[in-house]
Amino acid sequence: MKRTTWAAVALIAACVVGCGGGDSGDQKDATPASASKGTIGVSVLTMTNPFFKTIADTITQEAAAHGYGTAITSGEFDVAKQQNQVKDFIVAGCSAIVLCPCDSRSIGPAIAEANAAGIPVFTADIACLADGVDVVSHIASDNLGGGREAAKAMIEALGEGGGEVVVLDFKQAESCILRVQGFKEVIETHNAEHADAAITIVSELPGDGKKDQGFKCTEDALQAHPNVAGIFAINDPSALGARAALEKAGKADDVVIVGFDGQLDGKQAILEGKIYADPIQFPDRIASMTVDSIVRYFAGDEVATQQLIPCELYRQADAEADEALK
Repeated sequence: MKRTTWAAVALIAACVVGCGGGDSGDQKDATPASASKGTIGVSVLTMTNPFFKTIADTITQEAAAHGYGTAITSGEFDVAKQQNQVKDFIVAGCSAIVLCPCDSRSIGPAIAEANAAGIPVFTADIACLADGVDVVSHIASDNLGGGREAAKAMIEALGEGGGEVVVLDFKQAESCILRVQGFKEVIETHNAEHADAAITIVSELPGDGKKDQGFKCTEDALQAHPNVAGIFAINDPSALGARAALEKAGKADDVVIVGFDGQLDGKQAILEGKIYADPIQFPDRIASMTVDSIVRYFAGDEVATQQLIPCELYRQADAEADEALK
């Protein structure tokens, strides 16, 4: 058999009893057979990032409470792999599909196949930007607003001196595109009103949401722009990679980092003064709202096409009061 066929057979077997969440791209241990309403196929961006593991685990827990099993997979930044996972969900006859797309545009054909099969698709955290496909609802953080909060933090941190800033982005993900857009909007407004404290974005580099790539991009940025005063990283892993590069270069005290997410290691870095602030997200709320949307959809209730959860700016004072860090 071909790879997709074998995977689909495994999924069909899993659908009999439902599947539990895991930390790899394959289906994991089965949940109780009482999950009788069907199986929700879930493909997240990656399981190496705790944010997406929280989404997967919470969807599994919430779905089980409503009588659904889950088939949890991970695209690991590979849209072709994720497209095959969607094909497997279709062959297995999943009741619904939840995607955190690896590429917001290239995932379109896979969603179109699910549409043709009559399986409702929901996106979590990262939206689909492809034309001509049907997504029932997109559930995510208010990433545009979060990007604006990140810019406010950068302005606050750099103060009256302003300075040069590097952005570590991830252009394949709609959520990260919005974060950078919101960041730029506020920086542009600030510069128009405070020319003497202007903040100049001197480079946008593909940090890709990964620690090792954030490290490499920061090293490159420091070579090209030795006077960099700030770095905006679109998530905590790339922010932590940037911090490691600054420490290696002996510039940890000279450059301010603003991240995004509010993962535990990001919050710890904020507590220790290694990252200035994060607009924090709530992956558990995204996951719970996603399952609730699926349940309401099958009940015949109206479901909004977009549901956004506000981000909250998290600084060192918040970390000092955070019970999770004690």
